[in-house]
Amino acid sequence: MTGYWNRPDATAETLADGWLHTGDVGYLTDDGYLFIVDRTKDMIVTGGSNVYAREVEDVLLRLPEVAQAAVVGLPDRLWGEAVTAVVVPAPGVVTDERTAADVVAGCRASLPGYRVPKRVVWVDELPRNAYGKVLKRVLRERYG
Repeated sequence: MTGYWNRPDATAETLADGWLHTGDVGYLTDDGYLFIVDRTKDMIVTGGSNVYAREVEDVLLRLPEVAQAAVVGLPDRLWGEAVTAVVVPAPGVVTDERTAADVVAGCRASLPGYRVPKRVVWVDELPRNAYGKVLKRVLRERYG
């Protein structure tokens, strides 16, 4: 890639120091396996700690109350960003405060406290683009 068409600022940011910076976050194991864990745009900084949205989403999707989930950071006066779960309930699940508390408790059983969602938002569907990818920008605008 030589650059973005008519976007010199984006080109300079992406092609820095001779490297293509994709925005992917991952790690390499001692055995040489590469694991992609998230995107830098989806990383939430809460109380000075980094939270990868995908890690929280993986936990949410294992809960019986949850059919689909997206996690975003929303502005918070105390924490900077608050981990927020936007959730499509599983069929037959009643979406009330008690169920939201169950979701938070389910996360708390698998995640450190700072990664647990501070808020659960129930929705009928997640906004997606033509490729089926969740539009987290829309979620941040809608619920922030």
